[in-house]
Amino acid sequence: MSDLFHKKVPTSFVDQVFDSMEDAHWHVFQVLTKRSSRLRNYVNARYRGDSAPAHIWLGASMEDGTKLSRLRHIQQMNATIRFLSIEPLLGPMGEMDLSGIDWVIVGGESGPRARPMKPEWAREVRDQCNAAGVAFFFKQWGGLRPKSGGC
Repeated sequence: MSDLFHKKVPTSFVDQVFDSMEDAHWHVFQVLTKRSSRLRNYVNARYRGDSAPAHIWLGASMEDGTKLSRLRHIQQMNATIRFLSIEPLLGPMGEMDLSGIDWVIVGGESGPRARPMKPEWAREVRDQCNAAGVAFFFKQWGGLRPKSGGC
């Protein structure tokens, strides 16, 4: 429940985590980061000429259309399952090339300082997922408490 690819996390520790995930092939692991270039570089080096195992899903977190570089990093990875977590969705995403993406999660921000999410931003992502044949999961609208905006 932290960012495995934060710059202060040593590569030796990341290696240990990936060793454990590979050994526990009966589980599905979701690795999510904002540091998508570090994730891409690590995965491409670890699985050079191959892809990460199918039970290790690899993704990036994005907040708005200014973070599309993270989408490109995920597309450039030697991954079997690639996903995006667009949450909290804080602005329009704009047009996205979703080729190679398997799943997109969208949700609003929650907590006392939650910023609003406009429904048209979520619908724009949903419509692009539908057009590209990408699985779409709407998590929540957000608000003061996680459930206050409804699912």
